[in-house]
Amino acid sequence: AGLRRGGAFVVSGGPSCQAFSTAGQRGSLEDPRGELFREFVRIVDEARPRFFIMENVRGLLSAAIRHRPLNKRGPGHPPLAPDEELGSALRVVVDDLRTLGYYVKFDVLNAADFGVPQDRRRLVFLGSRDGEPIRMPAPTHAEGGAGGLTPWATLSQALAGTGFDPDYYDFSPGKLKYLKRVPAGGNWRDLPKDEQAAALGKAHESWGGRSGFFRRLDWDKPSPTLNTRPDSKATSLCHPTEVRPLTVGEYAQIQQFPSDWAFSGSVREKYRQLGNAVPLGLGEAVGRVLAELASRRRQADPSRCGVVECDNLDLLARLANRPLTIYNPPRMRGSDGAALSAWRDGRQIMRTDFRDYAPETD
Repeated sequence: AGLRRGGAFVVSGGPSCQAFSTAGQRGSLEDPRGELFREFVRIVDEARPRFFIMENVRGLLSAAIRHRPLNKRGPGHPPLAPDEELGSALRVVVDDLRTLGYYVKFDVLNAADFGVPQDRRRLVFLGSRDGEPIRMPAPTHAEGGAGGLTPWATLSQALAGTGFDPDYYDFSPGKLKYLKRVPAGGNWRDLPKDEQAAALGKAHESWGGRSGFFRRLDWDKPSPTLNTRPDSKATSLCHPTEVRPLTVGEYAQIQQFPSDWAFSGSVREKYRQLGNAVPLGLGEAVGRVLAELASRRRQADPSRCGVVECDNLDLLARLANRPLTIYNPPRMRGSDGAALSAWRDGRQIMRTDFRDYAPETD
């Protein structure tokens, strides 16, 4: 690249996130893709840029180093090891970032809060080599225009005008049968009660909202997070009025790419490129923070270097109230609360290491 060590302004990247995503198998650090953040750290250490930006799924906040399936937690199974506890993967990432000697802040940012027509929440880390007073971008938009901000952009606004790249990977006939009867903004819960079990299959007996199953989008709301499989039963992104997934071109419009941007490969590969991308509005908001900081007189503070913190008090509160693990509901695990308490063997139930990420205050 023709750069000397310390010469780059910023290194920006999103190490593969599928290993931490709640939509995947959550292989975490046991998945080779989960180790890629260490390659990002290596590159930052070698290049020593003034700043770095690292983006990932918010599932990293709750991921364990070693994922144990839900049906293997609780009475009748071995005790939970420390590296199987929720949040243990975040500790590893934070410890590695501390070794860089940068001042680092992190927060979960919603792309919709920055003018993107997509409700997409991502964990963002910002790092300053010299301890400059970095901060996260302030939202410019809010749901319903709360706080006097501009209302979130909607799907209808995103897809206004002529689209491009009309290719899409269609739903199977079995999925189309159900999606035809789901209204705009609805999902599997809008199907007749006596058909829901057949539509969901084994997932019908699981728990959680399962809001992505047979989901049809709403013109008057932002798109949900664009994924790499809009034709999947569990992550459906069906057009509001047509019975088909969003096209590659519609994906690009929602992600705010220019209309002349070309995507290569098969339809499946194009979906993957776009679904894994950072929306332009979110990337611009973060970039503007660094550009503004660089436009002012440099305020280096070596005492900040080596600190990793989150000064979003709401996020810190959620980390404080996160349990060490979660279990299947009683109807699925076949054990009572007393047996569950005995299995935990009196171990602490709630996390305390959130304090490691709290900013220093008086």
